[in-house]
Amino acid sequence: MVVMTSQVQIYLSESRSLKDKRQVVKSLKERIRNRFNVAVAEVDYQDLWQRSTLGLATISTEADHANQTLDQVIRFIEQDLRVQVLDHETEER
Repeated sequence: MVVMTSQVQIYLSESRSLKDKRQVVKSLKERIRNRFNVAVAEVDYQDLWQRSTLGLATISTEADHANQTLDQVIRFIEQDLRVQVLDHETEER
């Protein structure tokens, strides 16, 4: 069993309040869960309007499959025009 995690730092340039930010982050998290069946949560910068860090986790029998899944999620986030990916880091646990 392989557990892979990733942290993705994002910037929300259009956000003007915490309410704006939470609306975008909530929508993004739901779309990620539904499409990729991975665990996702906002793990840092909860009190900043234009910044967030999403934590992702997946479990698989093969490291390549888990890594590929998280890579697909990161590409999916990068394609969302509401956010800009600042940095991401993936590791096997």
